[in-house]
Amino acid sequence: MKIAILLYDRFTALDAVGPYEVLSRMPGAEVVFAAERRGPVRGDVGSLALTADAALDEITAADLLLVPGGPGSRAQHERPEVLEWLRAVDAGTTWTTSVCSGSVLLAAAGLLTGRRATTHWALPPALAAYGAEPVEERVVFDGKYATAAGVSSGIDLGLHLAGLIHGPETAQGIQLLIEYDPQPPFDAGSTRTAPPSVVTAVRSRLGAL
Repeated sequence: MKIAILLYDRFTALDAVGPYEVLSRMPGAEVVFAAERRGPVRGDVGSLALTADAALDEITAADLLLVPGGPGSRAQHERPEVLEWLRAVDAGTTWTTSVCSGSVLLAAAGLLTGRRATTHWALPPALAAYGAEPVEERVVFDGKYATAAGVSSGIDLGLHLAGLIHGPETAQGIQLLIEYDPQPPFDAGSTRTAPPSVVTAVRSRLGAL
């Protein structure tokens, strides 16, 4: 299975790396990171970068397409070459997927019109503006389109896909191998459970991005 993961300036690292850790461990998986040009692509925090193995024009097809989110995703909405590439690759995929604001980028390419999709909790209006139907769930499937909510939910997305593609036992084996057994010290991973003061502070930070 050929898996293409899009990279762009100021993507969120875990959006790409979380699903990668799961999907790359599936039997027969071949993962390629693609960007407008080959080479390192800087994430949205600090000096962390991932290396694009291929330029977009070198990847014409994939079985599974993954679009991570991040502050830099907004700029991609105005890049015809990126939107055209997403549409072209999507035409032949078995699965087209996203994490966080990556779903808004898919919607901007016209791929989620009329479809149920999720995104980061701060972005449902942006998703709706491009014609998708926002759903407040961690992972949402609508046909071949699978979208995950914010950042860490990309790991859940990867496990869902591994289970569908290779069966529950394979997915469970990957989960055990990476010891994905979340036990966070705080119950603040959702706007429904985080203290109101924390929600307000984070909304303020997001507004400054």
